Amino acid sequence: MAMILELLPEVGVATLRLGMSADEAVGAARELAFAPSDPDYGDAPGQVPCEHGESRTEFTLGFTKGALTDIHVHRFRIEDADVTVVLDGLDVFRTPSDELLERLEERGCAVEQNDDGVDTLPDLKVILSNESSYEYPMDEEGDPIYFDYALVTSVDFRGPRGD
Repeated sequence: MAMILELLPEVGVATLRLGMSADEAVGAARELAFAPSDPDYGDAPGQVPCEHGESRTEFTLGFTKGALTDIHVHRFRIEDADVTVVLDGLDVFRTPSDELLERLEERGCAVEQNDDGVDTLPDLKVILSNESSYEYPMDEEGDPIYFDYALVTSVDFRGPRGD
């Protein structure tokens, strides 16, 4: 059964909503078949890692003062997993990263790239990265082809602007 996880900037991921309590967020993750690695996470956890066993896709739920502020989505480790993570209808983990950023820019999304493989979409409060230690598909030069991490946050990570 196909699983589609939509990244919803400033809202959440799939049915996970920024601002949820830990119990609500873990409950929503469980409904998506993601199990917390620590079922006794407590009332005010800092982070709760959750894994979808079949695809080995992972979330890390980040909390500040008991409210969900960050959802870290890690790429499935099983290449033919029936999981799709989308942002604005684009497949985040199966579209080559350069192409994905280009298509987002064509749609009017501001993209800030750096040489460390961490690219930000500051207006959306989304970070995309392709610098993990897992053995994902690489190009001829040994660089990752796809993003393997996405962060949806309620935190404004833009620095002070000089304009």
